[in-house]
Amino acid sequence: MAAMIAAKLDLGGDQPIIINRVSMDQPWQWLRAGWNDLRRCPATSIGYGLIWVVLSALLVGGLWAAGQGSWLLPLFAGFMFMGPLVAVGSYEMSRRLERDESPTLTEALTAWRANATQIALMGVLLMIFLLAWIRLATLLFALFFGTSIPTVEAGQVYSELLLSGPGLGMTAVGTVIGAILAFTAFALSVVAIPHLLDHPKTSVLEAAIASLTVVQKNLRPMLLWGFLLSAVTFIGLALGVIGLALALPLLGHASWHAYKDLLG
Repeated sequence: MAAMIAAKLDLGGDQPIIINRVSMDQPWQWLRAGWNDLRRCPATSIGYGLIWVVLSALLVGGLWAAGQGSWLLPLFAGFMFMGPLVAVGSYEMSRRLERDESPTLTEALTAWRANATQIALMGVLLMIFLLAWIRLATLLFALFFGTSIPTVEAGQVYSELLLSGPGLGMTAVGTVIGAILAFTAFALSVVAIPHLLDHPKTSVLEAAIASLTVVQKNLRPMLLWGFLLSAVTFIGLALGVIGLALALPLLGHASWHAYKDLLG
């Protein structure tokens, strides 16, 4: 549980938002609680994850078939920007499990309707970060490779991007820039979307301010939490369809418990 109250935010609502301070071991507890939720509704959770995996696979297949495989690396990295939005259904499942209800896939897929406008606005904000990342990745590619674009047909795209001198330089610079963008998006949204779902009268501005304050008051635990989210996501990607179908709902469930501990 949260150790102490760190701050109270009065944003003009019915009651102030309580920001709790948590310890460094709490992110591991969130992962454990997320795993317990997944075990309580495995079919619904994995089914929800599989839907997003199939949609992602269709996008990857379309880009590869169109000879645009060089876009896959920045899109994979940019996946972290949209993760909180993708996890809305998992938040709803955990919310219902807290009330001893049995969540359904339909309820998970339609959870966004509880606060549709504000959740959509948060999605637009996260999409801006994703588009900014893609634009910066394009500029970095042009800076390091010029007009010499590796082609998928030649089978050179990832060997040149990851193993050549220019590719290593681009990867290093891109990692730093991407990390700054990703952490900013993380700070704005880490508890914002669960809060919008849990309190339908909340605005996206109120939720974003609360999320930023949470990160400010719990910087070290939230840095660890951001690292764990990234690590589990990349492990899921590395394990393929089943790995990602497990990782997505697991992190969604765990993020709900993070929200419940951090905001009161």
